[in-house]
Amino acid sequence: MGGVAGSPAGVDDGDMSVLSQRSARVDLIRSATVAVLAIVQILVSVMVGGSVGAVAESLRTPLLAASWAFIIWAPIYAGFLVYAGYQLLPAQRGREIHRRTGWWTAASGVFNPLWILAFSGRVILVAELLLVGLLVVLAVVFGRLSRESAADRVERVVFRGPLAIYTGWVSMATVLGTAATGVWAGLPGANALAAIAAVVALLAATAIIAWVVLSGTAVVPYTAAVVWALIGIALNTPPAAVVGTCGVAIVIVLATALRRVTTAGSRVRAAWG
Repeated sequence: MGGVAGSPAGVDDGDMSVLSQRSARVDLIRSATVAVLAIVQILVSVMVGGSVGAVAESLRTPLLAASWAFIIWAPIYAGFLVYAGYQLLPAQRGREIHRRTGWWTAASGVFNPLWILAFSGRVILVAELLLVGLLVVLAVVFGRLSRESAADRVERVVFRGPLAIYTGWVSMATVLGTAATGVWAGLPGANALAAIAAVVALLAATAIIAWVVLSGTAVVPYTAAVVWALIGIALNTPPAAVVGTCGVAIVIVLATALRRVTTAGSRVRAAWG
């Protein structure tokens, strides 16, 4: 049988057509799944998310961010929805970058609403495990996006930027969630020991985040989300030691981002993806 020029040995025209159709079908299913989950997580947040703040206040720690800081979820959800529509476009569905990241972003659309339901229902340990799972899948996406440049400015705005903001915020939210889980488990949340633990957690998180910034791309939106979280913590009347540590963390993260962008071979890629 006549094979396709340049195709693998033993694969004829019919086989290639079947494989192509199968890939296109999988691409459509993946893209549609991401789009549906983008809507689902918004609906769950609207219907149930209002009680998250009350539960967090009941597990108050020195690392709890001010209530206004959580408004960042609005641009996160909006950005994820725009990304979902973008990757659903016929010209986008078959791109390798979406094939390498799409199922992971779909997984984030499962972990996030489940976290909201678990935390709102005060199933705190399960909620923390779900939040860690969310961070893991977002980290995978962030890492894979960092390996290659965005195709154009549109991709940076509707894909790289929103996912970087999401990853940056969840990086800090996981630290906050771990502290709240400790209070739920019986650890103190308002004495000197709690303040010391908060300082140590912030310093450890800052070190990890600095490494991420130095090795990743789209570091401007990622850093912005991290700094937003740190400001939210510092302005929520924690102990003075925590306020000071937040200030130090902000300086370190901003300086690291500046170094990453100014020393990169492609500043645009380092800054925006």
